[in-house]
This record gives sequence, structure tokens and C-alpha cells, in this order.
Amino acid sequence: MYETFIGLEVHIHLLTKTKVFCGCRAAFGDEPNSNICPVCMGYPGVLPSLNKEAMRMGCTVARALNCRIPERTWFDRKQYFYPDMTKNYQISQFANPLGQEGWIEIEDRNISKRVRIRECHLEEDAGKMMHTGTVSLLDYNRAGVALLEIVTEPDMCSGEEAELFIQQLRRLVRYLGVCDGNMEEGSLRADANISINNAGSGLGKKVEIKNLNSSRFVRLGLNYERERQGVLLDEGKEIIQETRLWNENRDRTEVMRTKENANDYRYFPEPDLPVFIPDAAFIDSVEAGLVELPLERVRRFKRDWALNGDHADALCEEKALADYFEAALAAVITQTKGLLSDQDAAQKTANWILTDIKHLINREKQELSAIGALKLTPARLAAIISLTARGELSSKNAKQTAFAIMSEDKDAEVIIKEKGWAQISDPAIIGQALEKVYAAEQKTFKDARDAQAAGNAKRFTTLNAYLVGKLLAETHGRANPEIAGKLVAERMACSD
Repeated sequence: MYETFIGLEVHIHLLTKTKVFCGCRAAFGDEPNSNICPVCMGYPGVLPSLNKEAMRMGCTVARALNCRIPERTWFDRKQYFYPDMTKNYQISQFANPLGQEGWIEIEDRNISKRVRIRECHLEEDAGKMMHTGTVSLLDYNRAGVALLEIVTEPDMCSGEEAELFIQQLRRLVRYLGVCDGNMEEGSLRADANISINNAGSGLGKKVEIKNLNSSRFVRLGLNYERERQGVLLDEGKEIIQETRLWNENRDRTEVMRTKENANDYRYFPEPDLPVFIPDAAFIDSVEAGLVELPLERVRRFKRDWALNGDHADALCEEKALADYFEAALAAVITQTKGLLSDQDAAQKTANWILTDIKHLINREKQELSAIGALKLTPARLAAIISLTARGELSSKNAKQTAFAIMSEDKDAEVIIKEKGWAQISDPAIIGQALEKVYAAEQKTFKDARDAQAAGNAKRFTTLNAYLVGKLLAETHGRANPEIAGKLVAERMACSD
């Protein structure tokens, strides 16, 4: 029986407007080699200058990960041949990084554990290589973009735990507004380290899987590698410390190169950048950037509003979505006092958002993060839920009202009045419509009554539902369904 030890090195692009050591624009998708200058191209004699906003964002992530920010931090030169970095070294942090000795909790239905964070360090990214046939092309737009590397301790033991870590870290940095987390664009990517050994024997030989650009590939690559290494040990063979790549077409890892050790990089302090000493104002700006984190919010939604785990997690998928929920819920609670409990109000609001609102967002081809720009504002959604709870709007017309708001940009009350969608709860008015239905469906009324008398519950239920549906259709969906059902039953009892 082997123990598995997994650690991750996650790289995130910080959402600074310019690169970390020069004034070039930091943006994805621009014309190749259009955002470069002598500094990020490594020309002789140039001097880097630290982007303080990158440092602030990096420290904000470190604090969110419960890391200690040192009193002094500095940059080092990492000597290594980079085909996509012209100066052949990388400005990074090694000896005293900006975030140290932290932790993060990961949690879902099946997993709950604390993962220690060894460090967070700020560095510059390399450029991008593109291979076409026998030709390699280089785009240096990404060279020098602010990159924060988050290094965990080997506290995970399965691909599933590592996948959950990536997913929850991605959500965290998006909540903080410091990274867009778009793995397909390379703004969040991971290297995974795995070793297995006999139980109780500690760490084994470490193998790194490089440049994983989806949380799914993290899971698949690690689980494959665990099986591969287990077979080697079963056969009495040695595991080689090396770097491997995940081949998504073959669903396997493949050798990339023999793994380097830290001393191969020949780190030494970057001579062109001074030591960074965070003052009180800087620390205050870091603390001001912190928000309620996703896992804490999920737990609060479950605790305060009695939402189940799936609903709470889905609502907290994006900060904007959770903010929308809380704004709408506050209005619903105010408007339905005495009609709904706070927990019922929360459940109804959650149901609306996770079904109808998500459908509207998909229809508009928008991201969940854009929910704050919807014409169906939290206040307008709250009005629909409140009107429905008070019996002034049917469920069917409530959905129609929501769609109409999206196209007409009007308040719910205005649309309901203009279109005549207010629910009818007056028995006399519904009764008039019922007589029209009865005149057309006398035989059905008799058949339903006979089925009920004969104890044929299935047939009675079918016929009764048909008649109630006819009555609702006669009122264009405006009749109160409860009153409609009661009147149908009474008419059935006295029918000939």
C-alpha cells in the first residue's frame, strides 16, 4: 500500500494594466509583439522598475491564503535558458518571498481538508512559443507580465483533491479581483508535483507534471501518474525525478526533461531592484482589498438561510452572482414580511436565480459575472417574487414578466399593468369563466365525478387537472390556481 503526496505550483496572471517591471500594456489577445519595450525584451543597460500594484495584489492573495507578509522582501535572478525570454534569466523571488507559511481550506461533498501554503512569490512571465511545422514563432507580449506563483506543501493525496484546490483557488482570486482565472488563456495554470512511497516512509522521488491548463487535466494527470509510479514500485524499479507533460490526446504523461534542482538556477539577488519594505499605508491597502471569501460565503448561506450545499455553492460561483442574490433577498424579505419566513424567501430567491436568471443570462450570451448589468435588477426580481407570494401574479406570468423586463427595461408593476397579467383572485370573476368551461366540457365534468365515485383516483386526477387547466386557459393564465381548483371541485359536485 503506497501513500501519495501531491503539491501544486499555481501561476496566476495579476490583473495589472502594465507589466511587472516596465510600462508595457499587459493584455491578452493583442497583436503579437505589439506590447514590448527594451526592458521586457532584456536589452543591455535597461533597468527594471517594480509595479507597486502588482506587489499589492500579490500580497492581497497571500493574506487571503493566511500567509505571513515579511517585513522585508526582495527579488532574485533565476538563471536559466528560456527560449521565450531574451535575457535568459527571470526576475523572481527566492530567498524571502512576499507571502509565507499560509493555508487554505478546500471543501465539497466528499473532501474537507486544510492545505498548507509554503509561499507566494512574485515574478515575471516568459513569452509564448507557437510551433507550426518546422518553424517556431515567438510572441513576447506575455514576457514581463506580473505572475504570482502559489506553492503548496505536499498535503494532497489524490487528483480529485488537487482539482478541488485549483477550482477553489480560481474562485478565490476572481473574488479578490486580482486574476480572471481563464485557464484556457493561460492566466491561471498549474504544475503538479507527485511522489508515492510505502506507507509511513515519507516522501518518495518527486515527479513534476508541467503546464496543466485545466483543473480536469490536473486530476487526470495526477491519477495517471500515481498509477504509473505504483506499477514501477511493484516491479522493483526506480522512479526517476523528472519533469513530464500531460498528453491530452493519449491520456498519459510523457517525459519532458530531467528535473532540475534549485541550485541549478544559480539564484542571486537582483542588483537593479531595491529591497521592498511594506509600510503601514501599503499594508492597509492590502487589507482593504480583502473580501469575504467564497468558502466562507458558502458556509454562511447554508447557516443563515438554510440553503443546501449545492445551491449555496452554485450561488457563490461568482462574486457578482452572490452579491445579486443577497441584494434581491434583502428586498424580498422586506416586502414579504408576514407572508414568507426568511428561509423560504431565501429558497425562492435562490431557485429563481439558479434556474430562470441563469437561463436569461445564457440566452443573452453573457457570463455570470455580468449579472450586475442585467435589466432584471435585484429590486425588479424581488418585486416579481413578492407579487407572486402575495397572490397578485401567477407563476406562469411571473416568468413572462421577467422575460418582458429583459426586453422592455421596465419595472414589473408597469409591465403587469400594461399587459393585464395581474392574477385574478375574485371567485365571482373566475366563476364566470368556469361556466364557459362547463358549457363546453359537461361530459368531462360528469366523467370526472363518476371516476371519483368509483374510486378511480388516477382517472379522476387526470380529468380534474384537465378541467383546471381549461379554466386557467380561459382566464389567460391569470386565475389563482388554488381558487380555480376549489371552484372546479364545487362545480363538479353540483353538475348534472
